[in-house]
Amino acid sequence: MTAFGALFDRVRETSPLVHCISNLVSANDCANIVLAAGASPIMADDPEEVEEITALSRALCLSLGTPNPRKAEAMVKAGCTAARLGLPVVFDPVGVGASQFRRSIAAEVLREVPVTVLRCNASELQALSGLAQVSRGVDAGKTLPPEALRPLAEQFAAQHHCVAAVTGAEDIVTDGKTTHILRNGTPLLRRVTGAGCMLSVLTAAFVGANPDRPLAAAAAAVCAMGLCGETAAARLTGEEGTGTLRMYLIDAVSNLTGEQLDQGENDELYC
Repeated sequence: MTAFGALFDRVRETSPLVHCISNLVSANDCANIVLAAGASPIMADDPEEVEEITALSRALCLSLGTPNPRKAEAMVKAGCTAARLGLPVVFDPVGVGASQFRRSIAAEVLREVPVTVLRCNASELQALSGLAQVSRGVDAGKTLPPEALRPLAEQFAAQHHCVAAVTGAEDIVTDGKTTHILRNGTPLLRRVTGAGCMLSVLTAAFVGANPDRPLAAAAAAVCAMGLCGETAAARLTGEEGTGTLRMYLIDAVSNLTGEQLDQGENDELYC
């Protein structure tokens, strides 16, 4: 078990500026959850300014959600700037299995940008790995069982020299050599639009504050999101649903402490 609390405390202490090239559907929630964690978001996706914005930041998050050619250009420009400056990059290949357009952008990002953390769901990992899978838009469709996903995530991480953070019934966070299996969370988060996008920007905040420990930082972010999902779900009353859960989730991140994260984590470590 890794002590994640100190990594979260570092986010609060340093308040890293996170450049988010975000999903239009979830941009507001992404900005709010970064703020709730104690970091600072800046949302910019025009190719004319992304290099300057990235240069001001401590971390970059690239989301493939709601893609278009200008956004694709901006992602590569920002990613190359981050690489030149030694800044961590989180890439979220939202719905990459849904269209050839998304797959081509993802391939370009992975080819041109040294990604620090790939943050995806199981079906997105399968699509990036070239395995046949059934896509349900941006949601995870039919996927491999957990015992098959772990070696696939480890293989991808080793091949691309990155951390792969794959969320599902069990969350897998690996650098190809060391693997965290995390079991915090609630199935209700699947019913909240943008929950995955929020996790990706939260991961960028954690890695931006702890750039020398990308594996542990990514695992801590995944654990924090899952734990806060549990806290939010536990607050729901009989008449409250996923709209309220979304609000309670951001509240839970805002109120989370490093000590609570250490006490609540459900993490198995494999080396």
